[in-house]
Amino acid sequence: MFKSKGMLFIYTETPVHPGTGAGLGTVDLPIQRERHTDYPIVQAGSLKGVLRAAAETKEGRNSPKVLTAFGPETTQASDYAGAFSPGDAKILLFPVRSLIGVFAWVTSHHILSRFRRDAKAAGLDLKVDGQEWQPVKPSGNEALVPTEPEVVADGKVVLEEFSFEVDEKDEVKTIARWLAQSAFPNEPEYDYWRQKVLTSLVVLPEDAFRDFVRHATEVMTRIRLDRETKTVAGGALWTEEHLPTDALLYAPVFATDPRRPNPPEGVKTAEEILAFVREAVPARIQMGGDETVGRGIVRLVWAPKEGGER
Repeated sequence: MFKSKGMLFIYTETPVHPGTGAGLGTVDLPIQRERHTDYPIVQAGSLKGVLRAAAETKEGRNSPKVLTAFGPETTQASDYAGAFSPGDAKILLFPVRSLIGVFAWVTSHHILSRFRRDAKAAGLDLKVDGQEWQPVKPSGNEALVPTEPEVVADGKVVLEEFSFEVDEKDEVKTIARWLAQSAFPNEPEYDYWRQKVLTSLVVLPEDAFRDFVRHATEVMTRIRLDRETKTVAGGALWTEEHLPTDALLYAPVFATDPRRPNPPEGVKTAEEILAFVREAVPARIQMGGDETVGRGIVRLVWAPKEGGER
């Protein structure tokens, strides 16, 4: 049974390719998606492997603490299970090109409702100035934006080639304030993005949001050249799908007391397991494919619990 819990936010600083193997559609190498919604995700197994690799880089591959938290190597997998358990990383904010303000972060009532449910399960404090924020739902072809938005012109927000009527809501501003305080890095170099979410958050109708996360990802064409002719080698032309830069995902994380007999000092309880992972994994890591061409750089933010610190 899980005894400790938290939330990990994942901010993409470059395009990220959480691959799912060869696809049957127009993109050769698509990204991972939920079956019932088609929303982008990073599957829990992939996320756990990335966090484990980052912890091993700092602590050592055979570190007793790493083995206690993440489990033994494959050849000893039957000895005991790891005590650290992340969930799938789900999309929370998706960047979309905007006619005004360069880009907007879009989300939906469904996404906000699901995040609120997951945040409650993870023990997060969702209050701003003592008031807990609630998901908001647009009607018809309406888009909800914060008061004093920077992505609105003539009463409309235009995303890609689609136009939406606008309704300014204090509730959206409250959600944006919570995200700026809790989900974004608090270093000075992130000041611009923390301020931008206060003016560029857009809550869209469900179908519109799904269309954007399905069709507004980045699709890149890759080739391999023949060394002699400097032309594309036979069969070496393919396309890859990526989550765009500036997307925000979140993953609930949980821990049990160690299942390993006689765990080492510092990882003897579920709380110490989570604390160890937070300490061992750097704030900026590489995730997904294409590491050698600079893809997959993400910034991790551990959300604060009620009354706690980040």
